[in-house]
Amino acid sequence: MSRDDRFYAFIIAHTPRSSSRIRRFCVEKRALRILGLVAALGLCASLYGFYGLTQQAAHFRTEIENQRLRIENEKQRLELDQLSDRVEAVEDTSRKLAEKSGVTSEDAVSPGSGGPAEPLDADSLAALDDKMSQLERKMKAYESVMRDRGFTPTVWPVVGKLESGFGGRSNPFGGRSYEFHSGQDIDAATGDPVVAGASGKVTFTGWQNGYGQLVVIDHGGGLTTRYGHLSHIDVAQGQNVARSEFIGRVGSTGRSTGPHLHYEVRINDEPVNPLQYLLTSSVR
Repeated sequence: MSRDDRFYAFIIAHTPRSSSRIRRFCVEKRALRILGLVAALGLCASLYGFYGLTQQAAHFRTEIENQRLRIENEKQRLELDQLSDRVEAVEDTSRKLAEKSGVTSEDAVSPGSGGPAEPLDADSLAALDDKMSQLERKMKAYESVMRDRGFTPTVWPVVGKLESGFGGRSNPFGGRSYEFHSGQDIDAATGDPVVAGASGKVTFTGWQNGYGQLVVIDHGGGLTTRYGHLSHIDVAQGQNVARSEFIGRVGSTGRSTGPHLHYEVRINDEPVNPLQYLLTSSVR
């Protein structure tokens, strides 16, 4: 191979003011090829690094978006949980209103349900929340009307301290026996005035085993109240009474260990816990 085939020759003319010179450089072709290959590899490495950086940036953006979606999903889950709690509260209020109005579970028929499922987004959740707010307002208004019409006892029948409550209890006369208590005992002094918890019609006055001197008032819608262990009865059977009207006095007649009022609430002649009414009622 000749010298010219192995080298590239470069001639550089240098001309200063005083003299002129010519320099000749020779570079081997193989070295240039190696240099070119190294440059190409460096370029490829740079491009690959840039591609890796773009992929990392894309991955980072995806992670940020996924984090945002997780936060949004968690927010919607919390809102759904809160909405579910509100639905349960409305259903509980609805059940109580149905009980107070004399509607039993047998009277209510569950309608058929079905249809395609629609995804629940933020707009749908807001719409459901708005509907629930409207339902809650209507439910409160309806409950207020029922209270005003006397379906619900809204005053304490006697001023006193809550004692033996509704449900199972030990025999107050001693022993190891266990019994069911159908009302709420309110501790009071003999002769303290007893009033009607709500307006209604007196359906019974007189002596009844266990209750002693007893007054029963029908408030309509299947709801009745009973006032037991009275020392004196001041109303007659068939008489209409208003809410907070005086009906008798506290005593210890019948099956009683001392002066107190046995207060009982019944729906369709089934005893229910009077405490739920007392806790939302005024003293007088």
